[in-house]
Amino acid sequence: MLYPELFKSLESVRWNMDADIPWDKFDASLLTDEQAQTIKMNAITEWAALPATEMFLRDNRSDSDFSAFMSVWFFEEQKHSLVLIEYLRRFRPELVPTEEELHKVRFEFDPAPALETLMLHFCGEIRLNHWYRCAAQWHTEPVIQSIYETIAQDEARHAGAYLRYMKRALHDLGEASAQEARRAFAKIGVLMASAKRTPQALHPTNLHVNREMFPDDTVQSKLPEPGWLERWLDEQIQFTAEWENKVAGRILHNLAVLFNKPFETVQDLNRFRKSLDKPAAPAASSAAA
Repeated sequence: MLYPELFKSLESVRWNMDADIPWDKFDASLLTDEQAQTIKMNAITEWAALPATEMFLRDNRSDSDFSAFMSVWFFEEQKHSLVLIEYLRRFRPELVPTEEELHKVRFEFDPAPALETLMLHFCGEIRLNHWYRCAAQWHTEPVIQSIYETIAQDEARHAGAYLRYMKRALHDLGEASAQEARRAFAKIGVLMASAKRTPQALHPTNLHVNREMFPDDTVQSKLPEPGWLERWLDEQIQFTAEWENKVAGRILHNLAVLFNKPFETVQDLNRFRKSLDKPAAPAASSAAA
């Protein structure tokens, strides 16, 4: 089982909301109304770990190891929402999300292949790590800078934990699991490393997850400002092509190590994905006795 080891690893670096956030460094002159509103949107977005956890537990009922790890992931992701809410409570109380606003992002996600969802969230954690690092540079108020830097480190560790479960699927659960994993990871990897080619931000909270609710079936569509994410990325924190290339590079690097293949570009990964669907060459017939 991976869960006990991952629990110890994440427990050893767990931060304390009271002691490790420099609340006394707050400088009101360095926080604009525009910036404060984006903090509220991120607080609500992070609350969506709740329906994501419900999805993970439902779709991984046969995997108690991974399901147990969800207890750690859920705790830390909800803590991200709480620390952002605490920032608003202390410094912009009029912007604290209401319980109704938080509850709106809790809705049922359609069932999906578990390994594809695992890969999707691995990529999502890499992307969040870069978003929050970029946001920390956009802000100049020192407390929110510290919060985003702290959360970014958590997201990187979560990506590492997901990667451990990806390796397990490839190497420890038999050839049938390995074949399914290769296809799932390559398929989602091509999608998530191609974000600069799409008009929307490619993150689990911005993808359609409930056919009956379409088109209002993304987490972002449930927020008070449904279009805020693209504006935050493009106009506010300015998540440029340089940042996007860093995200794609990390996804490709990890998949290259995982598959032991040289993926320099998304095209390389896509060629590998297509090769997985080709029928295997017939075995050479044995020589006649």
